[in-house]
Amino acid sequence: MNLTAHTRRRFLGNVTTGLAGIGLMDLLGGPAHAAGDGQVSPHHTAKAKRVLQIFCPGAASHMDLWEHKPMLEKMSGKPMPGEENLVSFQGKNGNLMQSPWPFVPSGQSGKAISSMLPHMAEHVDDIAFVHSLHSKTNTHGPGCVFMNTGHDTEGFPGAGAWISYALGSENENLPAYVAIPDIRGEPPNGKANWSNGFLPAKYQAITLSDQMPIRNLRRPDSVDVQTDQATRRFLDQMNRRFAAENPAESELQARVESYSLAARMQLSAPEVSDLSAESSATHRLYGTDDENKLKAAYARNCMLARRLLERGVRYVNLYCASRASGVDGLLNWDAHKTLKADYERHCPVFDQPTAALLSDLKQTGLLEETLVLWTTEFGRMPTHQQGTVGRDHNPDGFTCWMMGAGVKGGVSYGATDDFGRRAEVNPTTVWDYYATALHLLGYDHEKLTWYHNGLDRRLTDVHGHVINDVLA
Repeated sequence: MNLTAHTRRRFLGNVTTGLAGIGLMDLLGGPAHAAGDGQVSPHHTAKAKRVLQIFCPGAASHMDLWEHKPMLEKMSGKPMPGEENLVSFQGKNGNLMQSPWPFVPSGQSGKAISSMLPHMAEHVDDIAFVHSLHSKTNTHGPGCVFMNTGHDTEGFPGAGAWISYALGSENENLPAYVAIPDIRGEPPNGKANWSNGFLPAKYQAITLSDQMPIRNLRRPDSVDVQTDQATRRFLDQMNRRFAAENPAESELQARVESYSLAARMQLSAPEVSDLSAESSATHRLYGTDDENKLKAAYARNCMLARRLLERGVRYVNLYCASRASGVDGLLNWDAHKTLKADYERHCPVFDQPTAALLSDLKQTGLLEETLVLWTTEFGRMPTHQQGTVGRDHNPDGFTCWMMGAGVKGGVSYGATDDFGRRAEVNPTTVWDYYATALHLLGYDHEKLTWYHNGLDRRLTDVHGHVINDVLA
């Protein structure tokens, strides 16, 4: 028998349980973590204290949801002028194809949006639409990562990681940054969308949903109280000594802090995820008991998002749809082949629960201090893919929008051309979009930086301008 190996295995096993114990010790008697432990002082007065980012993976079509194109309707069935032989991501395109659904003027502003979104139409007077975004990529994985991190390669912090680094947490018992994946799965490139990147590990998102409780919160039944307490004391001494001798090593401290948070969440997480505490009227508003199981699941995630925001979570990523599955448009907004059938599945899932979440934020007063972002990775072509009744990828023009704290409602900024092919009026970058979001949170996007590999990195890379026209 190898006693050295046996002792090493026991030691490493005790280290694992001991770290969890340190977290529990912190909960039961250790020093409290200060709420609002942000690392960067705001550069100016903030309008928003927190962010809800709603993401629709698959490249939701701007000219079928948010941006009305009368000329596209007029010339539907004809070649697109100047690009009669257009070849895009999946091959040659056919003729122009109008939206299958009429657009309806809505609100006092008269903003026209798709008739497939009757509940969202109630909010147009509070929304600032940005119709002139364009992307660096026409591929879903890099596109999603670019929209979430400001970079089209993995390894960079998500916007939520930057915000949690800057602002810290408002609730010591909940994470500053939460990602809520759809019941259908994670988005393209998965966890890279909410990674901490090169920021310390404490700033990555914790994933949580109504269908997926936070894992590993429960204390192991096999660990008795005496062993746990002794191991905690021993590991506490070791970790404090290691931290003092190696101040540059942030990983261990991040791990200990994560276990401390997990211990505190043993008390708070069950309460925040208990949707039975909500009234029957609220459940009806969101549609949590809808016969459409996908809609009901997304509705519960929307309700969870509001509960997290009202309890001090700084940044919530809420996803509606998932990664591609080999069946175009079935699980996400990637409607290559059957646009009408695909969106008649997705719009009912998205519309009522999202509108209910916005209404709930507004009626509770949370919207006054919450910035809402609706995002997707790029747009779609105004033509049909040859041989199909779907649309191909279009990185040259698409729509995202903002709502809430500091946002001027009922406005449309920028525009694509007459057909929705390219951003033409006030072309806008993803970096401009995030420069504006950071401005509303009190930060100059050029000054919120982290030194990495010889560069002062930032969410907006070396680009970005605040879109002043959407500010209240």
